[in-house]
Amino acid sequence: MATEIRVPTLGESVSEATVGTWFKRVGDAIKADEPIVELETDKVTIEVPAPAAGTLSEIVAQAGETVGLGALLGQIAEGAGAAAAAPAAAEKKPEPVAAAPAAAARPPTAAAPQTSTSMPPAPAAAKLIAENSLSADQIDGSGKRGQVLKGDVLAAVAKGISAPAAAEPAQVQARAPAPAEDAAREERVKMTRLRQTIARRLKDAQNTAAMLTTYNEVDMSAVMSLRSKYKDIFEKKHGVKLGFMGFFTKAVTHALKELPAVNAEIDGTEIIYKNFCHVGVAVGTDKGLVVPVVRDADQMSIAEIEKEIGRLGKAARDGALSMADMQGGTFTISNGGVYGSLMSSPILNAPQSGILGMHKIQDRPVAIGGQVVIRPMMYLALSYDHRIVDGKEAVTFLVRVKESLEDPERLVLDL
Repeated sequence: MATEIRVPTLGESVSEATVGTWFKRVGDAIKADEPIVELETDKVTIEVPAPAAGTLSEIVAQAGETVGLGALLGQIAEGAGAAAAAPAAAEKKPEPVAAAPAAAARPPTAAAPQTSTSMPPAPAAAKLIAENSLSADQIDGSGKRGQVLKGDVLAAVAKGISAPAAAEPAQVQARAPAPAEDAAREERVKMTRLRQTIARRLKDAQNTAAMLTTYNEVDMSAVMSLRSKYKDIFEKKHGVKLGFMGFFTKAVTHALKELPAVNAEIDGTEIIYKNFCHVGVAVGTDKGLVVPVVRDADQMSIAEIEKEIGRLGKAARDGALSMADMQGGTFTISNGGVYGSLMSSPILNAPQSGILGMHKIQDRPVAIGGQVVIRPMMYLALSYDHRIVDGKEAVTFLVRVKESLEDPERLVLDL
């Protein structure tokens, strides 16, 4: 008896995914709950566990295919006969499996552009094609028998393919051809769904919001002194290192309570004010930037914040973030300082109205009490949506964050 491997529930607002890497091949033995295949959604990468022990008898959805909720990915055969039957299945399966990608990857000839399939585009792909005034003939299909899938349309749009001219149905060149000596040294790699989503969301934020950035600088002496004094005791008691993110997150939540517009979002002609602070923390991974969320950060102590940030950061780097970890953020903190950035203007994480950029701590001469002294200084940048946040509110927000960090006792006393 075979057990089906199907696409699990992917989370709120996510209806499809792209099949990534199969960790097992046909004929391999599988343990129950062992990760068997990786699915890539618009937001996170999900590992699908084996629903039962046995032998992988069939792979239905190949790497690169777009699949919907509940779609069949493969099958697991169980029992003693499974292991014996699997090699035979493995011998039969590779030939058609290998042929499909080869056919999809074959470049179209000038005489017959993209007419190698009679398969109509998938429904989601057809909708996107219509919305972007494209033609299915312009797009390389990666589905079965060359079918155009939603991911193929998104990739085509990301490459800059536009609607064909009425009198010129030929293929549109995405960019000027490279010189022959350079083309041989180039590598063309299809964007992952996550990278496509990052690109689309960042550009949408620029196109939609009236984005503006205000800057300030903070003297980090007090925080660094406090951290140096208590870091060993803190780690011994709480089991986590005392970093800077706990102080910044706490300072941000204090400022958001005073200036709720920075924590709000626009919905049509209405403003939604959030009476809670779910702070997103941008984390760079090898697959792109993700923003897991510290929920109800305003209700947490610095120790609790550090623990949660540590958990989310590890999950992000391991590719183990859940959909719940990624949703509902009301404000974002991005720390470019860990990479050495001295100054930058972060882009909003839509639909949020504010994002704080942290930067490198650098010793600089500053005037204090009529004396020039050397202090560890950090530039802060607040990018905000000017449609909802006025300049006065943005500047005041950044000043409040600065005041909390330069006098961290305020954070402890909730001042």
